[in-house]
Amino acid sequence: MAATQLTASSVAARSFASFEGLRPSSVKLSSLGTAKLGSLRQNQFRGLVVKAAAVVAPKFTFIKPLGDRVLIKIKEAEEKTEGGILLPSTAQSKPQGGEVVALGEGRTVGKTKVDISIKTGAQVVYSKYAGTEVEFNDSKHLILKEDDIVGILETDDIKDLKPLNDRVFIKVAEAEEKTAGGLLLTETTKEKPSIGTVIAVGPGALDEEGNRKALSITSGSTVLYSKYAGNDFKGKDGSDYIALRASDVMAVLS
Repeated sequence: MAATQLTASSVAARSFASFEGLRPSSVKLSSLGTAKLGSLRQNQFRGLVVKAAAVVAPKFTFIKPLGDRVLIKIKEAEEKTEGGILLPSTAQSKPQGGEVVALGEGRTVGKTKVDISIKTGAQVVYSKYAGTEVEFNDSKHLILKEDDIVGILETDDIKDLKPLNDRVFIKVAEAEEKTAGGLLLTETTKEKPSIGTVIAVGPGALDEEGNRKALSITSGSTVLYSKYAGNDFKGKDGSDYIALRASDVMAVLS
């Protein structure tokens, strides 16, 4: 059986009218096969398009996040390469950053009320699969928890990222060019290293009393980290970086 593809839509779904303020994204139908699905044939469903974002009706002009949640206006995807080549929509990478536009009231840890440490207007980078996407005021937004924000970016280069909470920001070591026996490695056979130099560390996680517990890892350390942890980034200089939690750092090398 052919796979069902999810994309943007043109036929509005009206069966969710009870959700006032949020309207479901529309669904586009085309052919897939000949088996019947209810009153429609399956050949009408190739390229089924369902957009995941909730759409806020125009009559609502403000979204107030609750608790320790943050509302972020998502940065637009790049339409060109650095060399000026136009990218088709399928080749544009999904952005992992945006501007903080609204904050929740914070949360309570033990008996301590902890405010959200990020300010509105801050440019932030967040975990790749975090939060719920919302279309609001003709722009894409994301509602997520403060802890899903990886760090604050005060410049347009990822190397200047300031990690938050218990996260560590690492410049990944260069991949080995040769094997131990001296054989040259091609780009496809070079193994991604799990070693790097710590560029910056966050202020630490909150303890049970709402106080920050400083991380034992320090900037400048060479560390070994878990291979499949964290969020990967590419710097303007072509270097690879990764932001991950301190618990995913397995050892300090010297």
